[in-house]
Amino acid sequence: MKYTILLSVIFLISCGQGKKYHDNDKVEPATSDLVADILKYQKEQNESLKDPDTSPLPDKYRKNFEGLDFFEPDTAYVVKARFERTPDATPFMMPSTTDLQSQEVVYGIAHFRLNGKEHKLEVYQSLDLMGEEGYEDYLFLPFMDETNGEETYGGGRYIDLTIPEGDTLVIDFNKSYNPYCVYNKKYSCPLVPRQNYLRTNVRAGVKNFIKD
Repeated sequence: MKYTILLSVIFLISCGQGKKYHDNDKVEPATSDLVADILKYQKEQNESLKDPDTSPLPDKYRKNFEGLDFFEPDTAYVVKARFERTPDATPFMMPSTTDLQSQEVVYGIAHFRLNGKEHKLEVYQSLDLMGEEGYEDYLFLPFMDETNGEETYGGGRYIDLTIPEGDTLVIDFNKSYNPYCVYNKKYSCPLVPRQNYLRTNVRAGVKNFIKD
């Protein structure tokens, strides 16, 4: 949720995170480091949304907030992608849910296999954030998939990444989170580029937020 937090400072309004879905893939026990890390991430997201200093939730929803609805941790959604850097990419303005735009560049393309198919996603670097402390190696991955509009938010989800040292990029879809505009319409959230649509179900990470 790193991207959404800083954008809220820059724009004042911003975007801002036992069922088993893979019969042929064994889920690691909850004691594994990967699953423990995912559970820790989920706890941090819930704490952030409960905290009035960090939560995008309006008071009427936050005061009764008990926790986000997540898919069960599934290590099949932790993928090691071949990362193809694109140093000659031309910067562009990424549209959002409002009139605000952010200046981005395609830092690289992640190639990986998920649910028995080959996929690729563009990974972005925000030129607006490059000079901000703590964002020197930050990368932004917005994506859509076939769960959108049903199990997950219709506009897609985000993942925060770090520039890798080599040509391998680890993407943990269990750490995908919702744009802040899901929780509060006053926020402005980057729209997922059409080329970052995955033609598969990504049943990992946060589900859609249903306001009672």
